[in-house]
Amino acid sequence: MHIVAHRGYSGKYPELSPSAFAKALELPIHGVECDVHLTRDGYLVVNHDSTLDRTSDRTGTIEKMDWADVRKADIGGGEHPLLLDELLEMVAPTGHHLYVETKHPSPFGDRVEEETVARLRHAGLSDDPRIHLISFSHRAIRTMSHLNPYMDRFYLRRDWERHLNRPDVLLSKPTGLGMSLLRAKMQPSAIGAYGLPTYLWTVDRPDDMRWAWANGVDILATNQPEVALHTLQY
Repeated sequence: MHIVAHRGYSGKYPELSPSAFAKALELPIHGVECDVHLTRDGYLVVNHDSTLDRTSDRTGTIEKMDWADVRKADIGGGEHPLLLDELLEMVAPTGHHLYVETKHPSPFGDRVEEETVARLRHAGLSDDPRIHLISFSHRAIRTMSHLNPYMDRFYLRRDWERHLNRPDVLLSKPTGLGMSLLRAKMQPSAIGAYGLPTYLWTVDRPDDMRWAWANGVDILATNQPEVALHTLQY
């Protein structure tokens, strides 16, 4: 089972900060995960929420701001948001994998995936098997399958889909499937559906990590990568 540092080493450092990624990339784990939003002037910013409100000393919706303003936000300890370009520079030489979640809904629609591909090409990583797309949007999965058909694509299933989509019908052609720990425990039969690898989030307790391993989860996203390494004796 592969260990992925969720939002970098977010259990110990400010989420999605340079230090969270730097410390995660020092560990013998599979990879790191990030989220990206497009600014008004076309920059891909690494941030989970659509606004800066929760995680910084500033407020504002990223899609309505220019990068020059977003970059001034303090996200903890004097650190500032990263561009996807900067994160790619950090990850590329390490051998670690990167799971990029393109955030939707976005007023820019498919431009989020288009710019993601453009930044990967600029970094020389568009065909690198270490780069994976993850998304709650079937449209994003379909768009990426056209833009970069060789890129690994994980569709993240929401918890409510087990009620409204009981047959687990897929509206896109992902190469992997994601689910929350809650859904996995309620519906363990969905692990490994369609013969595709399962990405599980967000698993921070040792007993849940052991449960995920015992139930065939392929990729475990955690805020506590060192706990996972110790628990799974990697």
